[in-house]
Amino acid sequence: MSASERDMGRGDERRRDRQVGDMTSTGTEIPWGVDSEHGRLRDVLLCRPDNFRWLPTSAISRATLESGRRYDPAAAERQHAELVAAYEEAGVRCHYLEPDPVLPYQVFARDSSAMTPWGPVITQLRQWWRRGEYAPAIRFYEGAGIPIFRMVTAAALEGGDVMLIEPGSVLIGAGEGRTQEPAARQLAGWFEEAGWEARIEPVPSRYVHIDVLVAIIADRLAAVCSEVVSTSLISWLRGKRFDLIEVAAGDAFRLGVNAVSLGAERVLSGAAATPLNQALRASGLEVLEPDLEMFTLGGGGAHCLGQALRRERLGG
Repeated sequence: MSASERDMGRGDERRRDRQVGDMTSTGTEIPWGVDSEHGRLRDVLLCRPDNFRWLPTSAISRATLESGRRYDPAAAERQHAELVAAYEEAGVRCHYLEPDPVLPYQVFARDSSAMTPWGPVITQLRQWWRRGEYAPAIRFYEGAGIPIFRMVTAAALEGGDVMLIEPGSVLIGAGEGRTQEPAARQLAGWFEEAGWEARIEPVPSRYVHIDVLVAIIADRLAAVCSEVVSTSLISWLRGKRFDLIEVAAGDAFRLGVNAVSLGAERVLSGAAATPLNQALRASGLEVLEPDLEMFTLGGGGAHCLGQALRRERLGG
């Protein structure tokens, strides 16, 4: 896609940006749910890091622990507050899971649910120390009056492996470490019943989830670690006319892909994701970049730390 074509798409996004609060300019309520990764973000689900600490949950956090680095809870609290401030600066309402003392990785609120156009899916986390995260997620949605769409029952599935590429197409990661193929197929089936295309992509355990390797940044613009993902995924994205920002495998491992599109030409990305952030600015995007080091060293970045609850719809 040419720069002028992408600018035309961003003009459409700016027109959508005139929507105010939870109502469109025509007075229609914006429903809970999302149909893309880049419609303007209105509400996000987070969890404060009250009980967070580093555990050997992945190759990323194991490398941190083996390096001798020490977790600093005061720094984590400051950095999470910086994340919240960035969302609020962008006009996004922040909602919170209730922290549970026995769930240290609950701060990565992306994983305990996956938002769809029809409401949230409650997931089933793979590791025993995260398995109980389903309970605070259910309590949140019930308390907020957001109807739960489905609950995963076939096997393990984590929200970081669910990515709504565009209205009508969902990418689901599955691999050796977290999301298992039977659950990926179960979720894919629910999307396919609604007429969506669902692609299941293998994820090497070293990279945990698909959102460590792929991020949808804006209309027809994605960040991708092409050294790791399949060539067929690259072809699939290009077939959908996506321009791709290449991120090296070493940077992806340090959560250098794990960004959140806020819509309206803005992106939330960790301060340490320097190659990606430079490329985003070169593409004309505004980048909000809080310091998230305590979380990236523990295995998750900006995208891992929040679950989109409501985005402006891009589909018909």
